[in-house]
Amino acid sequence: MHDKCHGPTAADSFSKDERAAVYKAIHTRRDVRDQFLPKPIPDEVLMRLLDAAHHAPSVGFMQPWNFILISDPERKQEVHQAFTRANEEARAMFTDDRQALYAALKLEGILKAPLNICITCDRTRGGRVVLGRTHNRQMDLYSTVCAVQNLWLAARAEGIGVGWVSIYHDADMRRILGIPAHVEIVAYLCVGYVDELYQAPELEQRGWRKRLPLDELIFRDRWSGCDDPETLSSDHPHPDQAGVSPATPSVSG
Repeated sequence: MHDKCHGPTAADSFSKDERAAVYKAIHTRRDVRDQFLPKPIPDEVLMRLLDAAHHAPSVGFMQPWNFILISDPERKQEVHQAFTRANEEARAMFTDDRQALYAALKLEGILKAPLNICITCDRTRGGRVVLGRTHNRQMDLYSTVCAVQNLWLAARAEGIGVGWVSIYHDADMRRILGIPAHVEIVAYLCVGYVDELYQAPELEQRGWRKRLPLDELIFRDRWSGCDDPETLSSDHPHPDQAGVSPATPSVSG
């Protein structure tokens, strides 16, 4: 017999309005960089966002995440300097005709956002052997990404914008925030209220890339076009190892 407090409950579907709200949050979520307002986030609202993140699924229920809240101007300035150095390096990686557009893009809101949040993954949490991670070591990182997405969608529902900054050297961020070696940095987020959002992702509107057609990304039962055993070999080079230039800035849409 199931425990009455922790047993299964009815899997009721959402009402039409509830369902629409979920899809609205998904489809209108944007990566915010320059639209932040100086209005601080009340503690009770911030705790709702963090609680939403904390309710993400995690392999073996290991809950590997931690949340570093950064509001000190001097600390944010250090992070911004680290970003600026890395961003200059990143710009040089693109072809000449893309460098001008890259330089015109606003890729972070570190100083403008009233709050920055660094979300990390403690890979030792749960011990050496974690249920569900025995054969795929990366599952704890994927779990932490789910926490990021939970926070982002909850923020959208609260009228709060989020921007993901990923252009920095890992060593710089570890030094600035005092992050130990066994903990992975998964996301550095700029967070704050906004009063307007782009109707489409900024990179799409600025002509960097277009959204790919969904029907071109769906396969049935197995990867399409990979009948040749040679293409399935582990010796086949990964794009990052084959000299392929980066196609987009390291930020989300």
